[in-house]
Amino acid sequence: MGSTRSTSGPAERAEQAETAAAELAGRGVDAVALGWVDNAGVTRVKAVPVAQLPHAVRHGIGAAPCFDTFLVDDSMAPGTGPAGDLRLVPDLDALVPLAAQPGWAWAPVDRRTQDGSPHPGCQRTFARRAAEAIEARGLGIRAGIEVEWVVDAPGEGAAYGMDRLIAHSDYLRDVLRALAEQRLAVLQIHPEYAPGQFEVSLAPDGPVAAADTALLVRQTVRAVSARHGLRASFAPVVTAGRVGNGGHLHLSLWREGRNLGSGGQGRYGMTPQAEAFLAGILTELPALLVLGAPGVASHLRLVPGRWAGPYQCWGLENREAALRLITGSAPEQANAEIKCFDAAANPYLMVGGVLAAGLAGLDSGLRLPPEVAGDPAAATGAERLPHGLAAAVSAYQASTVLRAALGPELYAAVLAVRRAEVELFAGLDEEAVVAATRWRY
Repeated sequence: MGSTRSTSGPAERAEQAETAAAELAGRGVDAVALGWVDNAGVTRVKAVPVAQLPHAVRHGIGAAPCFDTFLVDDSMAPGTGPAGDLRLVPDLDALVPLAAQPGWAWAPVDRRTQDGSPHPGCQRTFARRAAEAIEARGLGIRAGIEVEWVVDAPGEGAAYGMDRLIAHSDYLRDVLRALAEQRLAVLQIHPEYAPGQFEVSLAPDGPVAAADTALLVRQTVRAVSARHGLRASFAPVVTAGRVGNGGHLHLSLWREGRNLGSGGQGRYGMTPQAEAFLAGILTELPALLVLGAPGVASHLRLVPGRWAGPYQCWGLENREAALRLITGSAPEQANAEIKCFDAAANPYLMVGGVLAAGLAGLDSGLRLPPEVAGDPAAATGAERLPHGLAAAVSAYQASTVLRAALGPELYAAVLAVRRAEVELFAGLDEEAVVAATRWRY
């Protein structure tokens, strides 16, 4: 999966597209799904016959800019106009035949204007821009997004139980086979806590590639589930009052092949740069919820005692803290996990926002506060993150870091969607919110 857009010129990209289309056709691929994620976190798609892939690479595929203000229920935020057009341009570096959808391939897209320049509301471009800002300082990021889901035929079985693995062994084997055929490196797969819940973790990659991978994994799980007569939900809460699906983001900061989260003189081996980066993220977490836990349903998941990370604190291997530090068994494994995020997030917005916050921490030389070693609910100084989307929106509006990083168009579109969804679900109880969002993600 490619982490940055190709720097080749139009003629070379056209030639690459012709070659890719011929190779896909030779493998029996008939169509290419072009995927992106809107600001509500819903995956959208247009598709082209494989013979049209070169045209899509050269000229893009039309898509209305109104998708910037789509809500989770497919309505649009007030004030959205019908005029205008954008171009969806597939990234050939991330093009992959889909193992669980014979005859299909998939590629993420960059959204551009009619003249070919980046659309200021393109979330994937935003994530790439944030990664490039890190690279400009001689640093690199490795990232990975955990994928949790619930199937609608859970059967019996204990949390993390072998009995549940046995009951769904054919299904999970097919998930693994499909991911391997798509050249995705799976680190682990297992039953999770809630009934019918599973998790798969992939090897870390560049930040944009990690977001691409999260989308591809979810697409693959959906397709394999359908072939087994199952339906998969990645919603933050699938059953009211129970543990929900997370979309935890793992990341580490690197320089010249060295993991800066290990081998330093700071706490648990952190270098000053790694600590400043994480301190920036921790500082901005209340505002980052608008990007990483973006739905009304997201805040039904952020409940104390469920390892969802509802407290704005950090700690070594503390699964109740929003920011969990992991030293690992080897220096290259050190990373931080942001536990308060879920799969309702647009992964490009989530990754880009976190990188911008970390960069702000680097530039300001921030330090982490004292860690929380136990249950944050009983700790002095461990504050809850904003509870409820409206409260998170207030924190977002107060963040100068995110406002500057997103740019005026993308910042405003995100704000419009969040405000509209607060109104959309106003007055509904937990059961109604969960029912309305269960199959949207």
